[in-house]
Amino acid sequence: MSTRDPAETDTLTPTAPLEGTATTADQGHEWWRTAVIYQVYPRSFADGDGDGVGDLPGITSRLDALGELGVDAVWLSPFYTSPQRDAGYDVADYRDVDPLFGTLDDFDALRARATELGLRVIVDVVPNHTSSDHAWFREALASPAGSAARGRYLFRDGRGPDGELPPNNWQSVFGGPAWSRVTEADGRPGQWYLHLFDSSQPDLDWTNRRVRDEFVDVLRFWLDRGVDGFRVDVAHGMVKAEGLPDYTPPAESGSMGGGQGESAPPPYWGQEGVHEIYREWHTVLAEYPGDRVLVAEAWVEPLSRLADWVRPDEMHQAFNFAYLETGWSAPAVREVVDASLQTFSSVGAPSTWVMSNHDVVRHASRLALTAENPQGYGIGPKTEGLPVPELGLARARAASALMLALPGSAYLYQGEELGLPEAIDLPDDSRQDPTWFRTDGERYGRDGCRVPLPWSATEPAFGFNATGASWLPQPADWSTYARDEQRGVAGSTLELYTRALRLRAEHELGTGTLTWLEGFGPEVVAFRSQGVTVVANMGDVPVELPVGEVLLATMVVDGPALPANATVWLATTS
Repeated sequence: MSTRDPAETDTLTPTAPLEGTATTADQGHEWWRTAVIYQVYPRSFADGDGDGVGDLPGITSRLDALGELGVDAVWLSPFYTSPQRDAGYDVADYRDVDPLFGTLDDFDALRARATELGLRVIVDVVPNHTSSDHAWFREALASPAGSAARGRYLFRDGRGPDGELPPNNWQSVFGGPAWSRVTEADGRPGQWYLHLFDSSQPDLDWTNRRVRDEFVDVLRFWLDRGVDGFRVDVAHGMVKAEGLPDYTPPAESGSMGGGQGESAPPPYWGQEGVHEIYREWHTVLAEYPGDRVLVAEAWVEPLSRLADWVRPDEMHQAFNFAYLETGWSAPAVREVVDASLQTFSSVGAPSTWVMSNHDVVRHASRLALTAENPQGYGIGPKTEGLPVPELGLARARAASALMLALPGSAYLYQGEELGLPEAIDLPDDSRQDPTWFRTDGERYGRDGCRVPLPWSATEPAFGFNATGASWLPQPADWSTYARDEQRGVAGSTLELYTRALRLRAEHELGTGTLTWLEGFGPEVVAFRSQGVTVVANMGDVPVELPVGEVLLATMVVDGPALPANATVWLATTS
C-alpha cells in the first residue's frame, strides 16, 4: 500500500459537561454509554408456536445467536396485551404479555436466559397513547363529558353549531384527521378525542396526575421483573400546547416532527412539559441497582434541541435520527458526526448511532434510493427511484462499518446483520400497517421492514418457525440472506458484523476520541480512533489508502486503493 500519511485535522474533544455531571472516567461503569443494542421486533424475530407470529419463547430460543453476534443488550418492541391494530403499539394492558406472544413466565424465562448470555434487556413503554381497548378508554366512553374518566384522555367538544367539526385541524401521523367523534350513551353524536396516530390509539392527557402515577407504577412493575431499562416511544410527544391551537406543518417537515430546524415545534411535539415527566422517571430508575437506562425515541431537530432530552437528570440516551436520516454523502456524514459528538457531550451524554428500525426503510435499500421518500411513507412496487439491490447492500455494509467505529452507543435493527433489504413487492392484500389503510394505499407504510427473519435457507418460513406460516410474506429470494447461509462464510454480511463488533470491543472504540483525517478527497469520511484508522469511500472512484494492517473491510482490498461504496478499518501506527 501507499506510504502517504493523511494529515490529521481537528480532534473532537468533548466539551465540558454540565455542572454536577460525572466525567468520562467516573462514568466507566455505566454500560449503556458504549453499548451495542439490538432491536428485536417480536412479531418477526422467531416464532415458537408456529402460528406465523413471533413470540417470546421463539426469541428465547434464538438468543444464543445474539450472544454469538456480540451485542451487549436486547431491546424488545412491545409484547403487551393489545388488539394489535398497530402491531402492539396500541397497548391495552401495560402489565401483562399478550397471549399472541406468550406469558409473564415466558418473559421471565427470556430475561433469565439473556442474563446467562450476558445480555441486558430493554423493553418498550408507550406513554403517548393507549389502545382504545384499554379499560380506561372503555370507561371514558361509558362516562359523560367532563368526567374524571374522560379527563385521562384528550376529549374536547367539537366546533361548529352542533359540534360537528373537529376541535382543531391536526392531522394523524398515519394520515387523515387526528380526531374522532364518539357516540354518547344516549345515541347522540358527542365529544371528540385526540389520536395523533390511529383512531384506535387515543392520546392520554399528561397534565392529569392519575396518568403520571399510572406510568410510574408501570415502570416499577417491569423494573421489579429485572429489566435494564426502557425505550420510550414518541418521547417527544405526550404534552400538548395549552389550548390545542390549529397548526399546519411546513411541507418539508417529517411526520414525527423532524425537519423543524430552528422554528418552534408543533403544538403536539417537543413541548417543554415532557421534561418534568422524565425527571420523575429518572428518579424512579435511580432507585434500582445496575444503571437502568431511559432511551428516547424523540424526532427532534436540531440536535441542540434534542440534547434537552438527555440532560443529567432526564433520559440517558436519545436516538440520533439526524444521523439515521443523513444520506449517502461524505460531507453530510462528517457534519452530523461532528454535531452529534459535540452536542451530546455538552450535556454529559453519549451520542447514539442508528441506521434502521421498525419504522423506517431498511438502510440496505434506503441508501440507494434515487428519489425522496419521506419517513413513514415506505416503498413499494410503484415507488419512484427504487434502489439497485447490489448497490444498496454495498452502501449498507460500508455505512454500518463506519457507524460501529464511532464513539458512543450503537443500535442495530434485527436482520441488518444479514444485509436484509426492504421487502418491496408485498401483495397489497397482505399489508397491515395502518398507514396503508388510512391513506387508501397512497403510502406503503412500514410493513416492508417488518417481514419475519430468515434463519435457514431450506426450512419452512426460512426457519422463522416449523410450519411455514408467516404474518407477512417473506420474499422468495431471502434464502440467500438466511443466517445459516452466512454463518462462518468469509465476506458475508453476518461475519462482517460479527468481526466489527469483536474489534469494536477489543479496541474500545465506544470510548474513543475521534480525530478527522484529511487528504482523501471530499467524498471520503476518514478518522482515527484508538489506534484504528477508518476510511469510508462514498464517492465513485477508488481512493488511496495509508499503510496499515487491514482489520476489517466491507469489500475485498487487495491493493493500495479502497473501492467506491466501501469502508476499511486499518491498524496504523501514526
